[in-house]
Amino acid sequence: MLIVKPQNFQLPAPLPLDCGRELRQVNIRFETVGTLSPSRNNAILITHALSGDAHVCGKYTETDRKPGWWDEMVGPGKAIDTDKYFVVCSNVLGSCAGSTGPRSFNPETGNPYNLDFPVITIRDMVRAQKHLMNHLGIRRWLTVIGGSMGGMQALEWAINYPDDLASFVPIATTSQLSPQSIAFDWVGREAIKYDPNWQNGNYSADRVPDRGLAAARMLAHITYLSDESMSRKFGRELQDSASYSFDFSRDFAVESYLEHQGRRFVERFDANSYFYITRAMDYFDIAARTGGDLAKAFAPVKAPALVISFSSDWLFPTSESRKIVNALLKNRCHVSFCEIQSGYGHDAFLLEVDALGGMVRDFLHNRWKELEQNG
Repeated sequence: MLIVKPQNFQLPAPLPLDCGRELRQVNIRFETVGTLSPSRNNAILITHALSGDAHVCGKYTETDRKPGWWDEMVGPGKAIDTDKYFVVCSNVLGSCAGSTGPRSFNPETGNPYNLDFPVITIRDMVRAQKHLMNHLGIRRWLTVIGGSMGGMQALEWAINYPDDLASFVPIATTSQLSPQSIAFDWVGREAIKYDPNWQNGNYSADRVPDRGLAAARMLAHITYLSDESMSRKFGRELQDSASYSFDFSRDFAVESYLEHQGRRFVERFDANSYFYITRAMDYFDIAARTGGDLAKAFAPVKAPALVISFSSDWLFPTSESRKIVNALLKNRCHVSFCEIQSGYGHDAFLLEVDALGGMVRDFLHNRWKELEQNG
């Protein structure tokens, strides 16, 4: 059994942000697995999605109920082989899982930031990761890999720090959040606002806006699935009885499932962090930095890429990955692309382990072999 432990790193200086403000005493929660090679060419950064954290694989103790969120992909002998690679995963800025976020204490006031926390961007998250990279003594990532919001971070790494990575793997992601996705984020945040415990973000630890946050999660979770997967898993099955209740209580299995997902999310996530991270995704628009020219925005990229999408992902569909691929090709970048046939929807990057794992394993092996040959 792979046993891991969380670690903390405090940035040595204030972190400047895209909004014009800066954060002081920034903490980054991270975990590492494997051993950094003497030539320091085997380090992989895994970037997580909206509700993820630094706990990517293994367990903290032998009695833990569940391992890290990508445990089927990461570990000894797995697609991202920790017997071979040194894996780093850090919790993003703005989160509630150890890194500095809105529920952290403001060093200037001694109170939680709450909505006084500055609005952050995906690029800000990557700036913090760059400081962690320097702290760990890593000269260059073998790859930066992540799905969904993690894929956005991988793109930011390739653009902003082109000399600091030898490859990148954006999975089930986009170069700009769509109006539809922005709309879903808005409705989710509004659901939290309507919770009587919201208190404009100044809620207490024992009276959190749990109903609003659960509703936001249920809405978002629907976007991670597909009609095919929901039909296959639930159909129109009733949950607790053989006939309709003829009221508005829970009748269907799919309703029970969403309710369960909402409850679980409230147990591990914070409403204010949901606000800040979804807003960071809303603002993600690479092409906007160059007047709408995506190819021009990708001009700094030097590293080869493996871009992966999933056929039933309607949140970040294959057409979005193709835009990324075409923009990189216009810059004569080396790009491999695959659309994996899957009925799981957006969640396929967590579930299609065999197909995804095989491609990632081969891509990493070939890239590492090239680096070894070229010194």
